Amino acid sequence: MATVSYTPASLSLPSSLSRAHKKNIPGRNRRRILAPIRALELDQDTLLAVGVGLAGIAVGIGIPVFYETQVKGAEKRINDQPCFPCSGTGSQTCRFCVGSGSIAIALGSGESEKSKCVNCDGAGSITCTTCQGTGIQPRFLDRREFKDDD
Repeated sequence: MATVSYTPASLSLPSSLSRAHKKNIPGRNRRRILAPIRALELDQDTLLAVGVGLAGIAVGIGIPVFYETQVKGAEKRINDQPCFPCSGTGSQTCRFCVGSGSIAIALGSGESEKSKCVNCDGAGSITCTTCQGTGIQPRFLDRREFKDDD
């Protein structure tokens, strides 16, 4: 980068301006008022920073716009895809009793006791937690449950 040196002659007021303002501007302050104006220096790092900033703004605006258009399009389409976990039946086999409805509990010294499954109440199956028993795979935003637990 080349350095530019300024001489006192290049910083002085033009003669027409100098005569008009000699009364208002003391001689020492004339050079401070007409400080050299330097051109904007654009090096590779500055251009990269500006480009990354513009790309960030574009992505920050583009992603929400894209997301909104996809949500609106999904609301218009009919959802008929069968639920994956329950295969469209709306119920799943209880994972504690494995569908039997009862659980064997080992009491010790070789004794065991059978009791009704507390998870499925002895039915052997529970309502599918993904589709809530409808048998249709919910869309992504429909899978969330917003509950007020207070």
